[in-house]
Amino acid sequence: MGLRAWLVALAMEKPKQVFFGVIALVVLAGLQIPSIKVDTDPENMLPHDQVDRVFHDEVKKRFSLYDSIIVGVVNTQNPQGVYNPQTLQDLHKLSSAVQSMKGVIRQDLMSLDTVDNISQSSNQPGAIRFEWMMKSAPTTQAQADQIKASVENLPLLQNTLVSGDGKAAGIYIPIESKSESYRLSKEIQTVIDQLNVESPAADNEFYMAGLPVAEDTFGVEMFIQMAISAPLAGLMIFILMWVFFRSMLLITAPMLVAMAAVIITMGLLIGQGYTVHIMSSMIPIFLMPIAVVDSVHILSEFSDRYKPGDKPNAALKAVVGHLFTPMFYTSITSAVGFASLAFTPIPPVQIFGLHVAFGILLAFVLTVTLVPAYIVSLSPARLAALKDHSLSEQVHEDNTSLLSRLLAMTGRFSIAKSKTLVMMFVAVTLVSIYGLTTIQINDNPVRWFKEDHRLRIADRVMNEHFSGTYDAFLVLERTGLDEQKTEFLAYLRKQVNARENAQAVTDKLDSILRTLKGEDYSTLLQKLTYQLDDAAYEDSAHEAHWMALLDTVEQAQSSSKYFLTPSALGYLNDLQLFLDDSALVGKSNSLVTLLKTVYRELQGGDPAHYKLPDNSNAAAQTILSFQSSHRPDDLWHMVTPDFNATALWLQLKSGDNQEMSRVIKLVDDYVSEHPLPANVEMNWAGLTYINVVWQEQMVTGMLSSLTSAFFMVLVMMFVLFRSIKLGLLAMLPLTVTILFIYGLIGFVGKDYDMPIAVLSALTLGLSVDFAIHFLERCRTTYQESGSWPSTVTEMYKGPARAISRNAVVVAIGFTPLLFAPLVPYITVGFFLAMIMAVSAVVTVVLLPAVINGIKDKDKLFAMSEDDRLKSIQEKNNV
Repeated sequence: MGLRAWLVALAMEKPKQVFFGVIALVVLAGLQIPSIKVDTDPENMLPHDQVDRVFHDEVKKRFSLYDSIIVGVVNTQNPQGVYNPQTLQDLHKLSSAVQSMKGVIRQDLMSLDTVDNISQSSNQPGAIRFEWMMKSAPTTQAQADQIKASVENLPLLQNTLVSGDGKAAGIYIPIESKSESYRLSKEIQTVIDQLNVESPAADNEFYMAGLPVAEDTFGVEMFIQMAISAPLAGLMIFILMWVFFRSMLLITAPMLVAMAAVIITMGLLIGQGYTVHIMSSMIPIFLMPIAVVDSVHILSEFSDRYKPGDKPNAALKAVVGHLFTPMFYTSITSAVGFASLAFTPIPPVQIFGLHVAFGILLAFVLTVTLVPAYIVSLSPARLAALKDHSLSEQVHEDNTSLLSRLLAMTGRFSIAKSKTLVMMFVAVTLVSIYGLTTIQINDNPVRWFKEDHRLRIADRVMNEHFSGTYDAFLVLERTGLDEQKTEFLAYLRKQVNARENAQAVTDKLDSILRTLKGEDYSTLLQKLTYQLDDAAYEDSAHEAHWMALLDTVEQAQSSSKYFLTPSALGYLNDLQLFLDDSALVGKSNSLVTLLKTVYRELQGGDPAHYKLPDNSNAAAQTILSFQSSHRPDDLWHMVTPDFNATALWLQLKSGDNQEMSRVIKLVDDYVSEHPLPANVEMNWAGLTYINVVWQEQMVTGMLSSLTSAFFMVLVMMFVLFRSIKLGLLAMLPLTVTILFIYGLIGFVGKDYDMPIAVLSALTLGLSVDFAIHFLERCRTTYQESGSWPSTVTEMYKGPARAISRNAVVVAIGFTPLLFAPLVPYITVGFFLAMIMAVSAVVTVVLLPAVINGIKDKDKLFAMSEDDRLKSIQEKNNV
């Protein structure tokens, strides 16, 4: 017994077992759903061992960098801007409250009350003084003015903590984990609401921005939206199917299939321990239309064939037998389209693709078992209630309905104007190809929210005032340290061997070096300094030898601090000045900014002395002076303790991938004209850069998977129809739809982002679905009638109705997504409707027009003897 016969027999002979089996799977899967874990961290779009992600994580660890929430207070009404007592008091209260919150890295929080004012000491010339910028909130305007003067004297803070126009001030809140962003944002908002109640006349406006809070907030709202949109879409599909079939009994079956497929698939995903990412959150949205498509085909044909009073088995066997092959192939092709996403280098996309593919195949099995089992289990009384779907009345109703009349007109028009239609579609395709070339690849998690969302508003306002709320880090690092270590040790031994009576010293030195064998160059020099000093004290007979070695090591230790040398600092300074002059970068901060600021105060505070120290020793002394500040560890956010790696912090006003890509190119162009110093390499880190990396990998991965899946589906069409011509015809709606949809995206200026990329897999499945059903029925109808005009007339009845119903049900059924507050859901809803509409139109309009131009239709629709006998048998079974 073949698969088809076994499934049909199971459904019709053991319907109760089918029901119990499905219920058991649904219950088992449903029990997994409460353990759902949501994850919208774009970093997880990359594998944990991906090179850029590994480097990004290393940079955060080496420079003690944390993801941050940025809170801004804006005052455009007060003539003094934020430099008024009331606003600064509110800022102080907010900062103090935030520092006590769990999950905040208190010591690294940046606000006017937590940073130092750096100035020249009035008591000791040549010394500097570090005092809190705002130890207590000012009570007079004079005190506020003094804070303003101090801020404007510190380049590190200008346009970072306070905007250049003085209208906005910020608090940078480093957090332990991005997953805490949403909770902390709610706690911060509670404090802000209280401040607004306490000082309503202050005219302060508070905003929160930053990628972490945007991503975590999206995760929460995505979860809510998933719980709302999927049921609403299901309800809309249910209503539309009732409009078409006018029988609650019939349309209950496909809804049960859709619900079961979604619950089992999501339960499987969650039960395996996978987190629900933005991609996997859309599984219900993608599965539901696919799950009901085959059911609508079965219902349409069953409604046409079933006669009241008869047992439904005969009609069901004929319908399922006739539709099994095309439904099976449409399910396989749809599954292949989504399963091809497993070849992308993006883990959440891989998980999404594989589970949707599983859900599609599951929906097929449920359709050919649960739907027939449901129908045959209906009582005679309930079956009698299907009188509106009797063969005579249903056919009459369908043939006189508005949809049927419209389809009949479409058929006549398609044949009469076949050449014109083909030329028109060719023209549309060519224009679409041009539109395809204009697509811009871009994404930004903040743009996942609608324009009027509080986070979008905050992003816009704060980036108008500050240098930028998006971070990127340009890391310069000295390489070849192992070679330097080897050369230095050889030189050290050579120096010992050159002295007389040094054998004991040589032996002792070798012993010391053996204990330090595994240390890196910087650590080795540091530990060697201590041990040589101890050796000089313990071995007074060779004290001169040891002191000479110690002097050599100290000189090497000083020269090993590369980013204190004038050449390295000079290159970094020139690069930073170049970036600051660029319109792409809001501002940059680095070790150079710190050195120039502290050195200026050491030299008396004259702006003319805002420059780098003249030599390494002066730079080291400047660093030593900064270490007496209240925040000495801020230095290690800019440079590593061995001074062989430094991070340039770039503030960008936009988190769009295109903007970050332009910055990357800007730096690459600069480096090509001003090569990096010898043995220095440069790399990028930061969330804004990581977003560019995963977006590029997604685009290339999607293109590769779509291409491979396209050719796999093409081969499957050849196998299904056993005809090259019919196989190519089946790919025609798919090809035209993909080109049209993506050409339209290019023309309307919609960015190619993650939801748009994944829709290609949906296009692949649904577009070829319609073509398979249309061509399969077209071939069997032609074999029965032997006349092309008769075939066209028949095709624009049942088959065209089923295709049209499917398109309308799905296209209109997902209009609730258009009202979602999250842009990806709106995108999916709109383009899913477009895909269904375009692919249906191309199938019922273009395919007949193209076929009409093929002269030898007997050869085109030729069937193998097995297929011909199978068709006759199915016809006789009715």
